[in-house]
Amino acid sequence: MKWNVKAFALTCGLVWGFGLFALTWWIMAFDGATGNVTFLGRIYRGYCISPVGSVLGLVWAFFDGLIGGAIFAWLYNMLVGCFAPSAAPEEE
Repeated sequence: MKWNVKAFALTCGLVWGFGLFALTWWIMAFDGATGNVTFLGRIYRGYCISPVGSVLGLVWAFFDGLIGGAIFAWLYNMLVGCFAPSAAPEEE
């Protein structure tokens, strides 16, 4: 069974983007907006624990998840084609 690359990529982008957005707001709810640059802030330019940083993180993470999901689904489809058992000829 092959995967729909576009659908999988979009799903990964949405999950990763909104996941990072929600995690940032979760941290701000308990520790407050620090504005400190985190490890992800070094990867995603402009991301920090702040309201503006959460939106920038959402955008960066969406495109990161989109690209990563597309590569993963494409590679999966390619490998499924290589390792799938060939169909047996039909007998009449």
